[in-house]
Amino acid sequence: MAQRITALIMAPLTLGHIAVMIYAVQGGLSTGEILGRTQGSIFWFAFYGTFVLAVSVHAAIGLRVIIHETFGMRGAALTTLSWSIGLVLFAMGGRAVMAVTGGGV
Repeated sequence: MAQRITALIMAPLTLGHIAVMIYAVQGGLSTGEILGRTQGSIFWFAFYGTFVLAVSVHAAIGLRVIIHETFGMRGAALTTLSWSIGLVLFAMGGRAVMAVTGGGV
């Protein structure tokens, strides 16, 4: 159920991200101009932060299933690996969100 919910969250955020990227490219915005619009923005922090959280959970669940089916891993080892994957993805995504919205890493 969590994977389905995160998919529902990711779908509009992905479309929004693509729309913004198309707008930025067609508008000829430079990287500096884009960052000038996103840094310090609570909206973009919430937008991309929500996206990173949903992707982290969604991917960790999907990889859990793949690892179980491919390698037969189960139990505490599978749970630990799944949580680790999710946390690493969240940390990497969070770092990117902070770089784009917070003014640096």
